Amino acid sequence: MRKYFAVTLFSLLIATVAAVYFGCATPQNSNSNANALAAPSAEPTPDKPAIEAELTRIENDWPRILKERDVAAVRKFEADDILLVYPDGTAGSKEQDMKDIEAGALSADSWDLADITVNVLNNDSAIVRLRTTVKGGKYKMPDGKTQDVSGEFRSVDTFVRRNGQWQLVGSATVPAPKSAASAMQSPSPKPSASAKPSPSPKSSPAMKATPARVASPPGKPTPQ
Repeated sequence: MRKYFAVTLFSLLIATVAAVYFGCATPQNSNSNANALAAPSAEPTPDKPAIEAELTRIENDWPRILKERDVAAVRKFEADDILLVYPDGTAGSKEQDMKDIEAGALSADSWDLADITVNVLNNDSAIVRLRTTVKGGKYKMPDGKTQDVSGEFRSVDTFVRRNGQWQLVGSATVPAPKSAASAMQSPSPKPSASAKPSPSPKSSPAMKATPARVASPPGKPTPQ
């Protein structure tokens, strides 16, 4: 009887020790697994030089696209959901840009791009800032009239990479302010005391500034 009691007690002791041991060990394994699952996968490091080179190439191709009326290129590089703001503050669209380029609505004696700066956000998104100088720029409006779109423009373009293809998803273009040196070289003439100021002509509702895409710097067909 004593022997049976001793064996039973010893068995219970072993079972208790085993339960305590595995009870402490199991949570540690669970925590390790949980931490392993919670650890985020490392995002691939963007190849900044390659991205900068590709987006600079796209931006610099816009003058050619306009000259050759390459609508296929616009269809490829402008996203369907692109958001555009033209130099006159109106909203634009991919459809409008394609229509203007196909019709050859925009022309210029020279179209120079400069100060292209690419800010790579990650492997699939980047923002480009640039400046465009247009000389002898003309924009043919729907009513047949021609609008002078010469000048210097600055724009900001937002690109994302979708299915391996960089696309323009947002662009805003504004006229660049004249430099202080230019202002000093060509001061505005003072009005004659006897001359009555002529009323400022109202702009035609149909008249709109050339599309930001068409007149904007490198990333768009509009001067920017």
